[in-house]
Amino acid sequence: MNLKKQDILKALETITAPGEGQNMIESGAVTNVVTFADEVIVDITITNPSLQAKKKTEVEIMQTIHKVVYEKAKITVNVKVDAPKKSAPNVIKGKEIPGIKNIIAVASGKGGVGKSTVTANLAVTLAKMGFKVGILDADIYGPSMPIMFDVELEKPTAVSIEGKSKMRPVENYGVKILSIGFFTNPDQAVVWRGPMASKALNQMIFDAAWGELDFMLLDLPPGTGDIHLSIMQALPITGAVVVSTPQNVALADAKKGVSMFQQESINVPVLGIIENMAYFTPDELPDNKYYIFGKEGAKNLADDLGVRFLGELPLIQSIREAGDIGRPAALQTATELEKAFEEITRNVVEEVVKRNENLPATEAIKITTMAGCSAVKKK
Repeated sequence: MNLKKQDILKALETITAPGEGQNMIESGAVTNVVTFADEVIVDITITNPSLQAKKKTEVEIMQTIHKVVYEKAKITVNVKVDAPKKSAPNVIKGKEIPGIKNIIAVASGKGGVGKSTVTANLAVTLAKMGFKVGILDADIYGPSMPIMFDVELEKPTAVSIEGKSKMRPVENYGVKILSIGFFTNPDQAVVWRGPMASKALNQMIFDAAWGELDFMLLDLPPGTGDIHLSIMQALPITGAVVVSTPQNVALADAKKGVSMFQQESINVPVLGIIENMAYFTPDELPDNKYYIFGKEGAKNLADDLGVRFLGELPLIQSIREAGDIGRPAALQTATELEKAFEEITRNVVEEVVKRNENLPATEAIKITTMAGCSAVKKK
């Protein structure tokens, strides 16, 4: 069969270009199409540098031509990445905190997906890998880190730094922590308007003696509100990690969360998506997996958005129990849970390294090696 160039172009008009609101032809992403007999070569340029975006583009083009034009066509797709200029996108905002190299925001569009639990376990896993780690519990209205690290009764102490009084974060399991929960009674509701909450956060950020940290994790509240904007204006965020369950309702909100970070006025790189409560495996049937909230929803969302899928976590009773007693589940040595958290954490560190190699960096966000990114050996 002799393929026609106009038929190929018409088929490509049905595909949306990655990161664009137009189809591949309208956006100018397709730079050349060559046909000869039953062979076709498509040259395309995209702006998303991720491997997932390149592969997704190639597969979509091939599937569309086979379906719309000729199912036996021999197709070659040449994908070129023309990333935006480094000076324009992903502008690092906010005031640098001396000594803190990378600041990672852990977010979710929806509450109840296990964002704080994931943050706590990422932190202790990073600490086990040899990194210096801190957590800022930015969930002003529902702080949970004091419980998850078994430090509910602790209080930050005052320390003098260069003649100024600073808060010394509470520390456990090798992780430094500050939370509004340290300054309120356990039964006391925090009833503050946005400006008051933002002021409290700024004090915990800039009036604290964090010392040297490789990673500061920000446990953000659910949604896309005032606290998020205040944090991103105040701090040079290295990147964001979005947590979601596979459920469609959660995925819809997770998509909004990713969209918030990618807005032109914000431009915070999204490091990837973590799928929590991916499946349930009962103790008596260890080989069985029950997909209670749906299957691979967050993984598919990551593919659709062209961001990395960082990994999945099962729905296991011991994760909840570990959080409730104040000892994160990732500290359970030689378990499947420990392996799962280690894999996800390594993926996060890899994305941070890529981000700092490919996008503008400041002194506050510099990590250029994978040194230390291996779990400590079990004794």
